[in-house]
Amino acid sequence: MAVFRPPQFKKAKILAENRRARYEYAFEDFYEAGIALTGTEVKSLRFGQGSIAESYAEIKNGQVTLVNANIPEFSHGNRFNHEPKRPRKLLLREREIGKMQTAVSREGMTLIPVSLYFNDKGRAKVELAVARGKKTHDKRATIKERDWQRDKARLLREKG
Repeated sequence: MAVFRPPQFKKAKILAENRRARYEYAFEDFYEAGIALTGTEVKSLRFGQGSIAESYAEIKNGQVTLVNANIPEFSHGNRFNHEPKRPRKLLLREREIGKMQTAVSREGMTLIPVSLYFNDKGRAKVELAVARGKKTHDKRATIKERDWQRDKARLLREKG
């Protein structure tokens, strides 16, 4: 099974990663998307709060939306605070949305947020992956490969 390396986006500060998704899904394509946020959401993210562990993305009416991502309320936000789990619009080009739409509708794939970060310009971004769910035997093979790599590194380190 070949290991697919994602393209490297410029990530200045990683806020949240969906590590469980690497175990549950096999990634095909990666996209970098901006997020339409309110002021208190950005301030909350700058404090390092936020989670994308149980979130996913969906396409409706030609727009991609990040669903179930948790950005907690800002502590000094008073009446201007935001709802923590509201759906957030993702900013992508139409061509990218079209590619995602065909993959999701025809091939039965899903859109999974892999990481939430600030890029080198200070903009909040989400790394999306078009992914296919792994079967149980695929998950076992992933565990077996990871254990073998760990043992191999240990042997090489011990024997010089």
